[in-house]
Amino acid sequence: MPHIPVHPSAQKRHRQSLKRAERNRAVKTHARSAAKSTQVAIESGDEAKARAELKIATKVLYKAASSGTMHRNTVRRKVARLSASLHRKFAKPAS
Repeated sequence: MPHIPVHPSAQKRHRQSLKRAERNRAVKTHARSAAKSTQVAIESGDEAKARAELKIATKVLYKAASSGTMHRNTVRRKVARLSASLHRKFAKPAS
């Protein structure tokens, strides 16, 4: 059975929480999609595309952190892993 608020203030808070949950869901989905497309670009072997995707994903993830949708440490970990993956794949061999 869903929560049914009784007081007007509780009704308003419930409406606000539903709006925020919807917004947070959209932001998280966008962030996960950006991270995944970066990983796919890295695996494809196209360095220019991978770097462009990483730049987009970094921006989207940090924006999610600044809005409070995702925790900042989670975002930093994801960006670090994507960046490390890109650098491992396209590292110039030492001569």
